[in-house]
Formats: sequence, C-alpha cells, structure tokens
Amino acid sequence: MPLLRLLLLTLYCLAAPFAQAAGFTTIEVPADAQGPTLRGAVWTPCATPATKDCPVAGAQLPLVVVSHGYGGSFLGHQDTAQALADAGFVVAAISHSSDNYQIRGGPNDRISALATRTTDIKRLIDYMLQQWPSRSALAADRIGFFGFSRGGYTGLVLGGAVPDFERLPPLPSSNCASAPTSPLCTLMQERFRELLATPLTHDARIKVAVIADPFSPVFDAQGLKNVTLPIQLWASAYGGDGVTPESVAAVRRNLPAPPEWHVADKAAHFGFLPPCSATQLAAKLEICNDEPGFDRAAFHATLNAKVVEFLKRHLLQAANS
Repeated sequence: MPLLRLLLLTLYCLAAPFAQAAGFTTIEVPADAQGPTLRGAVWTPCATPATKDCPVAGAQLPLVVVSHGYGGSFLGHQDTAQALADAGFVVAAISHSSDNYQIRGGPNDRISALATRTTDIKRLIDYMLQQWPSRSALAADRIGFFGFSRGGYTGLVLGGAVPDFERLPPLPSSNCASAPTSPLCTLMQERFRELLATPLTHDARIKVAVIADPFSPVFDAQGLKNVTLPIQLWASAYGGDGVTPESVAAVRRNLPAPPEWHVADKAAHFGFLPPCSATQLAAKLEICNDEPGFDRAAFHATLNAKVVEFLKRHLLQAANS
C-alpha cells in the first residue's frame, strides 16, 4: 500500500466518528501457537444505553464476528456493529494480525494476509466462547459473520470455500513481468509458495454470513461448491480496490445455493465503510470519495437494517421456531 494511503487510513481509523452502542469494551486475544495478540472490541446489548463496559443484558445471545478489509481496523464497521448490538447480538471485531492500518502493507503483506485471516477469526471465536469474561451469556450454536472486501474473502473461506491462488491477479506495483528475478519479486514468489502450502481454516461454528463486496478472483464454482451456509451478498455498483461488480456477480452465480442478493446503487467499494465526518471529508480521504448521487448515510441506514433483519431471521427467529 502506498505510504500516503496508509496514512489516510490511519487518520480514518483514529478520527472516525465513534458513537458507542448499548455496551462497548476493548479486548485482547492472547498470543498463542496460532498467532500473535489480536486487539479488538466487543459491542453488547445493555440495559443502560451508551455505557462503556456495561454488564451484558440477556442470555443465550447470538455472536457475530466481523472481518475488515485490507488495511482496516476493528472499528471499520462500527455502525453495523452498534446496530446489531442494539438488536440483541454480541458483536466482536479484531484488527487482523497481518493486515491492518498500522502495518505498512506491501505486496508480500497482501499475499501473506490471505493465509492468516481465517485463523485470526477462528481464534477470535475461540476467545469469545472460552475466555471472554461474559462468555456465559453467549449461545455457542448461534454464530454469524460479517465481512467486507478481504473480510468477505475471509468469510467465504471460513464457510467452506477453497481459493485457487493461481488465479490471483498480478499486483500493479510489482513489475515482476519485466524483472522476475528482482529481490522484491523473488520474495513475493517465496511468500506465494508459502501461501500455497498453508492449510486454510474453515469453521463450521459459523452458521450464517453477510458478505459485502468480497475480494474474490481466487474463487470459481469448484472452489465455492462446499459453501452451504445462508449468505446475504452485497455488491457495490462500481467496485474498486481490486473488487469489480463482475467478480461479485460471479460469486453469486457460483454459490451452490442462491444468496440473498443486494446491489448498493451508485456506490463504489468504500461506500460500505461508515459515513465520514466533516473533518475526514475536508481532508479528501480516498475512502470518503463517493460517486455522484450516492448518499452514504442513507445507504448505511438501509444496509444495517437489512443486515440486522437477515441475521435475526437465521440466528434468533430460527432458534425460537
């Protein structure tokens, strides 16, 4: 990632408008043999709105885990997390270990992170069910997922997809076609071989997933044939950041069961991130640039309502029927 974009994403994560949900607390998933410490947050139902570290209200609560896009953070989808917490879900998000706004991402990070992301989410679920102080309030058999961009890739793999990394497009900045033996390209090839040899994590504890504008060139029908959990699939009208409307439509066609399908009209890829503040807009951040006629705030009201309804239907109403 160019340094300028890294700085812009860092500014976004630090300056994003942050309205607390009913309950909010930060978490750390301890380092173990599977990976380093993961930092994140949990949003929870609470009897007293807008209260930090509020005691969790309710029992047998469904859990939703969140996976951000490339170079993002655990706060990247805070408005959706808040909407879900207000609707009776516990929501947990982490900053991915090899792919977050604090890492000066380059070609090798982009490759390596495809292998570590699913393990990060598995470790998050393990922590929430086994170590989180309020774990007794959770329903271990009702776990959902929300993922954007590379987070969408993460959710598909967790749900049973098998990526074909030979389908990865070349990175524009690598110049490996003209200089295949350069130190950078040699290191990239090494990382690619490591990626091919790394077993990816699937997690059958996840029962339902919301996938928004997924990074998906590595999936074909064969690779998606084992994804049988219910999916709500979102596509932006214009795409961006390596995601195209055609690639998301291909996921829709190739899933063995038709997903619940939504297109964000007039939206580009970053329209799935929360509305930007006036300060962020004045700074002309790349992730705040919207196409003419797109109202990000209005779209997020619709997005969050549909996400809540979908996950309620599959994790709350189904359990009570």
